[in-house]
Amino acid sequence: WPQLLYVRGEEEQLPLAPGSVDLIISCLGLHWANDLPGAMAQCRAALVPDGLFLAALLGGDTLQELRISCALAQMERQGGVSAVVSPLAQVRDAGNLLTRADLRLPTVDVDRFVIGYPSPLELVQHLRSLGESNASKQRRRSLHRDSALAAAAVYQSMFGGEDGSVSATYEVIFMTGWSPAAHQPKAAKRGSATVSFQDLADGLVQGGKGVGGTAEEGIVTPPGQPQAPPPPPPPSSRTPPA
Repeated sequence: WPQLLYVRGEEEQLPLAPGSVDLIISCLGLHWANDLPGAMAQCRAALVPDGLFLAALLGGDTLQELRISCALAQMERQGGVSAVVSPLAQVRDAGNLLTRADLRLPTVDVDRFVIGYPSPLELVQHLRSLGESNASKQRRRSLHRDSALAAAAVYQSMFGGEDGSVSATYEVIFMTGWSPAAHQPKAAKRGSATVSFQDLADGLVQGGKGVGGTAEEGIVTPPGQPQAPPPPPPPSSRTPPA
């Protein structure tokens, strides 16, 4: 890398000129954006035609054990629930986010990691050291002491191991999309297919060679062979009349 230019900015206010970069990589940062669709649209605008957008962000199932434990404890001790984890995008929304940002050939994948901690307190300390504590403006400043102790007890009871450790789930959503370009593959028009599913079934591969024949009721018969009989019906569970 003979020439590097370091620029400081925010995801929602990218200091990049339109069509100025070939590649944008976002690693575990976009889940902090208040306007995620707008941030992704700015990334798309900064890409040259056929530029690549790669992103990894925490998904909605992240820290689900902590959410459940705190919700149960708050309902019991305070009679209501306040979010203890920042809102996160769901996997089902990732494809729509890419399409809304006008990114083509969208691809979404997801991984889930389960990490063990000696105790719920160690988990909270780890999140604080990562800077991943709740930043929602609608949050309560902190849990009441009795609610926090109850949440730790619920966490230990529901998600604890025999050795006293607890587990926490981290869901990472991976998104890939390309800025529009004239030479990119495009979906064929509806109804323009020239091969039917019957043709595909009749051309199944056996032993590394394609065979013709017919396919009826899920049974493929190669050419030159008698057609296989259909499978017998399942035995009846009804008792015959006396």
